[in-house]
Amino acid sequence: MSTTDVSGLTMLGSTTHTAKGPDEAILERVPTQNGAMDYLVRFVCPEFTSLCPMTGQPDFAHIVIDYVPGDWLVESKSLKLFMHSFRNHGAFHEDCTMDIAKRLVDLLSPKWLRIGAYWYPRGGIPIDVFWQSGKPPEHVWVPDQGVAPYRGRG
Repeated sequence: MSTTDVSGLTMLGSTTHTAKGPDEAILERVPTQNGAMDYLVRFVCPEFTSLCPMTGQPDFAHIVIDYVPGDWLVESKSLKLFMHSFRNHGAFHEDCTMDIAKRLVDLLSPKWLRIGAYWYPRGGIPIDVFWQSGKPPEHVWVPDQGVAPYRGRG
């Protein structure tokens, strides 16, 4: 069994503080031990929060990130802290979603990545934002994200 090189990580195993915003948040990566294989990694953030840039009131979302690693994996503690850094950040739903996707793509250069952001209603209208980097590799099982459309009291 080989050991993953974690020598360059600054957050794993140490006390950390939440960044004031996503621009200050540090995302870290580790080399994958299985680069020759294509497989799916999923992160689910069911309690994502940010602020409305107009009113300053909180917005809530259920975010699902799927990716097929290339040479790198996102270090999960740094991802958690990055997602938490949006808590006091004012941005529209679409911008939050795409900022997350861009940061992950820039950091990891994954073979494929998709993000589904299922935002809870604001003003009576839920906003869902979806993006993917292209077609997933054919032989990778990509399950449904499992988030039902918003139905309210429906």
